[in-house]
Amino acid sequence: MTEEISINKHLAEEEKYRLLNSQLKALLVKEDNLISNLSNFTAAIKDTFEKVSWVGFYLFDEEKLYLGPFQGKVACTSIDIGKGVCGTSAAKRETMIVPDVNKFPDHIACDSNSRSEIVIPLIQNDRFLGVLDLDSHDYNSFGKTDKEYLEEICKFLCEEIFPSDYQLKTI
Repeated sequence: MTEEISINKHLAEEEKYRLLNSQLKALLVKEDNLISNLSNFTAAIKDTFEKVSWVGFYLFDEEKLYLGPFQGKVACTSIDIGKGVCGTSAAKRETMIVPDVNKFPDHIACDSNSRSEIVIPLIQNDRFLGVLDLDSHDYNSFGKTDKEYLEEICKFLCEEIFPSDYQLKTI
């Protein structure tokens, strides 16, 4: 199989998501290494959407979130639950859309050029695994369409790609 995602960047956003999600479901397979799957996932998102300046995973180790596979500038390596957008999404177990990160209390600015953000929690059988985080250098970059399609593909990741006994181990 060719490891390639092919999406016309001139399509409407919803059509890009439909094509991306179907291609990701073909590209990502449970038998592959989880880190490899998550790495390809972030590369596909970054390559598909010009508005995305950073995309990555923060994975939960039962105490805090730790940086996982990502695309973009270097990032914070750990985030406490309840802190920043990622930690708040983790604590609430809900998707958070922040149109202006400068107005979000306790925002963690890994990239000072970040202006908006969306964070989707990763939940498998009521067990919290981590979050998917997307940033943009533009205000108001994320909305209902992003939420709908990102939640759909994150559900696929949690149900079909993450091992059922997944646990992040830190050294």
